[in-house]
Amino acid sequence: MSIIFHIDVNSAYLSWTTIEELKNGGEVDLRTIPAIIGGDQKSRHGVVLAKSPLAKQCGIRTGEPVANAIRKCPGLVMRPPDHKLYRQYSNMLMEFLRTYTDHIEQVSVDECYMDFTEIAPRFASPVDGALKIKNEVCRKFGFTVNIGISTNKLLAKMASDFEKPNKVHTLFPEEVQVKMWPLPVRELYMAGRSSVETLEKLDIRTIGDLACTDLKILELHLKSHGRKLWEFANGIDHSEVAREKAEAKGIGNSTTLPRDARTQVEAEAVLKALAGSVGRRLRKAGQKAGMLSVEIKYHTFESVSHQRQLEKPTNLDQEIYQVARELFKELWNQEPIRLLGIRSSKLSEEGEPVQLSLFDIRFEADPKKEKKEKINTALEQIRKKYGKDIVTKGPHS
Repeated sequence: MSIIFHIDVNSAYLSWTTIEELKNGGEVDLRTIPAIIGGDQKSRHGVVLAKSPLAKQCGIRTGEPVANAIRKCPGLVMRPPDHKLYRQYSNMLMEFLRTYTDHIEQVSVDECYMDFTEIAPRFASPVDGALKIKNEVCRKFGFTVNIGISTNKLLAKMASDFEKPNKVHTLFPEEVQVKMWPLPVRELYMAGRSSVETLEKLDIRTIGDLACTDLKILELHLKSHGRKLWEFANGIDHSEVAREKAEAKGIGNSTTLPRDARTQVEAEAVLKALAGSVGRRLRKAGQKAGMLSVEIKYHTFESVSHQRQLEKPTNLDQEIYQVARELFKELWNQEPIRLLGIRSSKLSEEGEPVQLSLFDIRFEADPKKEKKEKINTALEQIRKKYGKDIVTKGPHS
């Protein structure tokens, strides 16, 4: 049986800012007063990125405009974000966690999954191991984390979101009905606002209601996302903790949108541009990708990603776009999108032999594919000489 931890820094931006201020002579602990991180009015980041417990008690929510937060709490203390500082603290935390095991998948600057299975025998129990990690983080760095424990990533993530801060919680499959099913359906991972509105119209109010609903009804109203939510409500998740070495991270690109994308058409236009960028970089490096992943960051700053192993490695823009588009459709929960990204991994040399399937052997001299590759090569040469924007593809290419 696998033992998976989800480790999440409590109010990361606020905590890390506080620690840095106190180290430099500050006298106020932002975590003990109504305070937020955010408020850069000159850019699009004029929203709440993190909040203190007292700010939360005032009704302030992550992702809402700073102006709203100030109306709710006139004496609110604000600090601007410092992403360079956050990366430094994030790197320190991950380096520390890797002293336990390198089987870690970092999913954002302040959270990661740890596959605890191999090192579990060193501790009296998984809870004892988690408590040791949690307490050492607090002693060593001065900030706190929540750790969720289960047999898969989904349930570990749900467990870490139980009571905060500085807590360890379990959510094993046998505990799902007691600990998770009574929660409001909006508490389920990846149940976004529009999905919750649809579910409530179907009189599905709790995670337990969702788990016991006929899957066909959910797929009728929410398509493939309905199946995913049903699986999550029943504690089903087959994804693995992806241990990825730094040198194997591959080539990718992401972009923060000038305004939130709210439709599939808007998102696909961005994905097409990103696929072109990733394809160009792969070809320039003489590489092909064996795996592609798509990342979505929602307007609430929650990030999700989905990846797929390819049947054959590729560096062609259109093939990258097609896979990215399919991954996006499987992943998107209909919420407004702030950032989109495509990343390639499992890279191989462009000329490296590829094992062909029977289908490939039959059609390996496909003239259309040869033509595409020749066109891509020609376009690459033109862009290299005259600039990347000199030639663009039409809407149906």
